[in-house]
Amino acid sequence: MSRLAALLLALTFAVPAFGQTPTNPAALTAPAPPDYKVKFDTSKGAFVVEVHRDWAPRGADRFYHLVKNGFFNNARFFRVVSGFMVQFGINADPKVSAVWRDANINDDPVKQSNTRGMITFATRGPNTRTTQVFINYADNARLDGMGFAPFGQVVSGMNVVDTLYGGYGEGAPRGAGPEQGRIQSEGNAYLIKEFPKLDYIKTATIVP
Repeated sequence: MSRLAALLLALTFAVPAFGQTPTNPAALTAPAPPDYKVKFDTSKGAFVVEVHRDWAPRGADRFYHLVKNGFFNNARFFRVVSGFMVQFGINADPKVSAVWRDANINDDPVKQSNTRGMITFATRGPNTRTTQVFINYADNARLDGMGFAPFGQVVSGMNVVDTLYGGYGEGAPRGAGPEQGRIQSEGNAYLIKEFPKLDYIKTATIVP
């Protein structure tokens, strides 16, 4: 085997030290710490989110387990709408996405407002939160009455969040951006081919 072939093989099968991507959502039930921080190393730089479990305990617990088990690593910021928000949380691997797509958690009461820098789970209606989250670019208080419960906020690096690539705009079919159904079924292969300018998460890790 050539040196190049061996290197490619190692890259293909290497398992990251930060943990396996979870494939059994029902097993991840332990409560998160009361407060914790998550560092996102991205293609544009780093930012840190501080989570407060008392703001939205179910959301904080789900986010903690996703981060701890590497769910967001290599995921794209697939919906970036200037003046509104940036959304992510579909796994890079469609096989993993299929496991989590219907792993719903119940809603939390809305205790904080969707102001700039707040991070919140996306929903498809009552009790449908799974893995997708968004960071507010502006004061989106209108979302509060719709049941969107922030569970944390960006405490450093919001300037990085502001520079994530948003040239594709809103997602299909309303805009020219990626179609979520295809992200779920095809993963990063679809995004890299058709939306190569999207920024992405290198790693997301719990930090002191």
